[in-house]
Amino acid sequence: MPVLVTTRDGGTSGPPYTGLNLGDHVGDDPEAVAANRRLLESRVGQPVRFMRQVHGARVSVVRGPGPPPEADAMVTDVPGVALAVLVADCVPVMFESPAAVGVAHAGRQGMAAGVLAATLEAFDGLGVDRAELRVTLGPAICGRCYEVPAAMRSEVGRVVPGSAGTTRAGTPSLDLRAGLRGQLAAAGVGPVTVSDMCSAESSELFSYRRDGRTGRFAGLAWLSDIRPVGIRPVGT
Repeated sequence: MPVLVTTRDGGTSGPPYTGLNLGDHVGDDPEAVAANRRLLESRVGQPVRFMRQVHGARVSVVRGPGPPPEADAMVTDVPGVALAVLVADCVPVMFESPAAVGVAHAGRQGMAAGVLAATLEAFDGLGVDRAELRVTLGPAICGRCYEVPAAMRSEVGRVVPGSAGTTRAGTPSLDLRAGLRGQLAAAGVGPVTVSDMCSAESSELFSYRRDGRTGRFAGLAWLSDIRPVGIRPVGT
C-alpha cells in the first residue's frame, strides 16, 4: 500500500508554476497540467483520481477511475486506482491499511470541520479496524510560519486542541499537524508518521503563503504492490 508526496521537480509547467504542478484550478496552462498528470500516472503505474476540494469534510468512496468528486477526502478498497490530494500549505493526509486506503485535504477549515473524523467514519463503513490504519501527515506549512490573527488561533484552538502555535516572530499561529495528530490519537488509529518538512520553507514544494500564485503538489495512496517509478517520495 504505497503512499508518496510529489515535489515540484520535473513536469512541464512554466513560471510561476514551474515544475510538476498538478493543480488544474490555479491558472496554469491546462495542457501543461494535463501533461504533468499523465507523467504522474505513468510513474505511479495506474490511473490517479483527483478531487474538487472545497475546504470541507465531505468524503467520497471511490471504486475506480472517474470524474473528480466534490470532496476533501477519498477512500477506496479497490486496487488499481491511486487517490490524490492537492496541497500548497494544507496537510496532505494519507491512510493505509491492508484492506483500504485513503487521502484527505486538511487545512484550517477542513481540520476544524472534522474531515479526519469523517474519513475515519468512511473507513468504518468499509469494515476497516482503526487500529490497523497507518496515517501519514505529509509536508505542510509549519506552526513557525502559519501566522494567523489571535482571534482565529483562539477559535480554532477551542475546536482542535493542540493546534494553537506561535511563529518565530512571537505572533499567533496555527500548527495544523499538531492539531491533526491530536485528533488521530483521540480517534484510536494506528501508527502516525509526521513529516517535518514545511512547505513555506522548502523550495522543493509549492506554497501559497510564500508565493501567492503557485502550483500544487500531491499526496497519494493506492491499494497495490505497484511501486512508483522516477518519483522521489518526500517527507513520508
